Amino acid sequence: MTDLTVGSTAREQAAAVRDGTISATELLELHLDRIEERNPELNAIVSLDAERARAWAAVADQAQASGEETGPLHGLPFAVKDTHALKGWPHTFGSPVYADHVADHDELLVERLRGAGVVFVGKTNVPEFASGSHTFNPVFGVTRNPVDPTRSAGGSSGGAACALASGMVPLADGSDMGGSLRNPASFCGVVGMRPSLGRVPEWPLYNQWETTSVGGPMARNVGDVALLLSVLAGPDPRAPQALGDAGTTFAPPLAPAPIAGLKVATSIDLGAAFEVDHRVADVVRATAARLSDAGAAVTEAHPDLSLADDTFRTLRAWHFQAKLGRLLADNPTSFKPSLEANIRAGEPLTGADVARGYAQRTSLSETMRLFFGHHDVLLLPTSQVPPFPVEHEFPETINGNEMPDYLAWMRSAYFISVTGCPAISVPAGTTPEGLPVGVQLVARHGADRQLLEVAAAVEELLADRA
Repeated sequence: MTDLTVGSTAREQAAAVRDGTISATELLELHLDRIEERNPELNAIVSLDAERARAWAAVADQAQASGEETGPLHGLPFAVKDTHALKGWPHTFGSPVYADHVADHDELLVERLRGAGVVFVGKTNVPEFASGSHTFNPVFGVTRNPVDPTRSAGGSSGGAACALASGMVPLADGSDMGGSLRNPASFCGVVGMRPSLGRVPEWPLYNQWETTSVGGPMARNVGDVALLLSVLAGPDPRAPQALGDAGTTFAPPLAPAPIAGLKVATSIDLGAAFEVDHRVADVVRATAARLSDAGAAVTEAHPDLSLADDTFRTLRAWHFQAKLGRLLADNPTSFKPSLEANIRAGEPLTGADVARGYAQRTSLSETMRLFFGHHDVLLLPTSQVPPFPVEHEFPETINGNEMPDYLAWMRSAYFISVTGCPAISVPAGTTPEGLPVGVQLVARHGADRQLLEVAAAVEELLADRA
């Protein structure tokens, strides 16, 4: 018998399977019970296949009984983001164009999960082609917030964040272009990390030199994020831009960084670069105050990221048109309007426009390199708003000020995306209505381990938050 529950950490669950306290089959059944309890309302996991999962859990148990070498995630139930290819499973991208598509290969991220010993149970829901930070699509419907089902779970890794927060899975993968690992983590009260560019290699890609989106880990705590990153990270010969550090560089145990003397820059809005809901701003200010009280050297400072908006929008539109333009032409009525508009925004772009975007991105990277010569981390909002009503595609106003389009409310995340720096969202408080709010921590490019250690310290500091 064991006191293990679906709320136990992923590290505790993996250790329990490893030492025989619980079998992979028993652990799977605990999670299938939770999925049966919560998923009908929340709609986080799609393409669920309990019988295939049970068969795989039995194989995992037999492998352990035979004394075979097992991976660090051996026996852990896992649902893969529906934009990531898992061989033999539906791979819909949340699009009616691919509603009947079944993957014929594992992509690299999934290869690594399989090699680490997970037990696949299904996929996690996404917006169409991971576009937008609210998870709904015409194939599977909307994913609801586990704290308040009348609210959005965020996106595009909204199914993943919701499944984590509600105990359906102990770990989750995701991807992040404009905040898709961080925004849903903030909305659902979990931890989501966008690693440094090149930290989690991707294959296959239509363009190995396109570096707007990255894969990464989500979990209910920072230590579990480190565990999953240790599996996902590391070089691969098929990914020429992959960083060279081995994945084990990030493996637990993870010692929280000393807060005393930590040089923390903080900004609510990067110098009035975007509007932030006052309830979110209050949580960021309270976190900064807690760090200062604990001995951190907290200063109000921010890098000049004024080029970030044009850079992100240009490169996003170019990427969407290059990847999806032909599909839109062949299926002109099969895309949601906001996604179609973003694809079409890439059509008039010239070589000079794209060159400008990359030149600006180079400048932004240099700005951050210089900024982190004086600061250890940057603290700012993850999302500019708390979870909004599930019926809305995006928040149309913030503090009464109208948002010009469906991207403007995500600037606090995508301004960081185009710098290439690692960023992590850590739960930091709630609104007066009880909705989760995360804070975003950013470090210099390549400093993923340092960022995890700082995040662990912040998580520990805030553990007694009301």
